[in-house]
Amino acid sequence: MKRRTFLLSSAAALTGVGGYNLYAALNGRAPLPGTSLIEPGAAFAQTGAEEMIDLSLVEEMEIGNPDAAVTIIEFSSFTCPHCARFNQTVYGDLKAAYVDTGLVRYIKREVYFDAFGLWAALVARCGGQAGYFDIAAMLYAEQSIWARGDDTAAVAASLRDIGLRAGLTTEQLEVCFTDRPLAMAMIQTYQTNAEEFNVRSTPSFVINGETYSNMSLAEFQAILDPLLAASEG
Repeated sequence: MKRRTFLLSSAAALTGVGGYNLYAALNGRAPLPGTSLIEPGAAFAQTGAEEMIDLSLVEEMEIGNPDAAVTIIEFSSFTCPHCARFNQTVYGDLKAAYVDTGLVRYIKREVYFDAFGLWAALVARCGGQAGYFDIAAMLYAEQSIWARGDDTAAVAASLRDIGLRAGLTTEQLEVCFTDRPLAMAMIQTYQTNAEEFNVRSTPSFVINGETYSNMSLAEFQAILDPLLAASEG
């Protein structure tokens, strides 16, 4: 797979969401909102060496029983309206019925359609495993507020505000927003996952290795219940 490296520059130099292209060719660029810690024009070495990207930096965000017979992997973008709708409706009932009861292991993996989605994921991951799901819920609940504009400074400020209200410090957020090695690893991990599981839309779900598009709770139940019954029998 081709590796994309990212130029990290001042948010003030950007013109809006339309200027971000995370699906560009090799050496495409996606700035992060660290305006004070990264000098404009600072870039990663363009060596193309795969070993420069440390994929171990990307922690798997999961809840539920790690030994469950059924695993669901959710692929979603923090800037995707359908993903926000799923997370504010179906997800809660699905979690209560299958995850909280120990029947299902649930993993969330991000998809990045734009730089704002990447920034949001950096904020969510700044909370670590303990805070990720709560911050993700805040990001989806407030998506219509922070993700709809094209003012990069305003979006960055809104994301910082969400992080602060979630209990993160200003110092923590600065470190997370400007973590270039992690951002590179996140993009590479997303690309690898999208190819492996044929993720073409969001939200998508991989249930015990099989990929599905967005579903209602009833559709989840129709898939999960037979799998769980088979695992017991």
